[in-house]
Amino acid sequence: MNVELKILAWSVVLGLVQILLSAHSASWQVGYRYTAIAREARPPLTGVAGRLERALRNFLETFPLFAAAVLLVQVTGRHGSLSEIGAEMYLAARIIYVPLYAAAVPLIRSMVWNVATIGIVLILLALV
Repeated sequence: MNVELKILAWSVVLGLVQILLSAHSASWQVGYRYTAIAREARPPLTGVAGRLERALRNFLETFPLFAAAVLLVQVTGRHGSLSEIGAEMYLAARIIYVPLYAAAVPLIRSMVWNVATIGIVLILLALV
């Protein structure tokens, strides 16, 4: 398995970790009774729980693009140093993004998000 596919697998692990962090922080805030019912009936999450939920939503918006880009370079045989660097940038930035978002760090968080996005772009550039 090459670097990009390993990073794709680790990104899935990161997604699972974010799901667990978000779910448990929501449960701690509103109680397990509310996390077992429809989200419309649950009070809105605030603080760290709300930020972890939004960070997860953000991950779920970018991950399909990342996964598609990695799979495209695999299928076309265009993987190489550019796609490896892009995949590494994506995963590293997404890992750093979670605690920054949870801690409500404004500007640096946005810069880290941009690094992850540039990582996806680098993978796509490997296709050209």
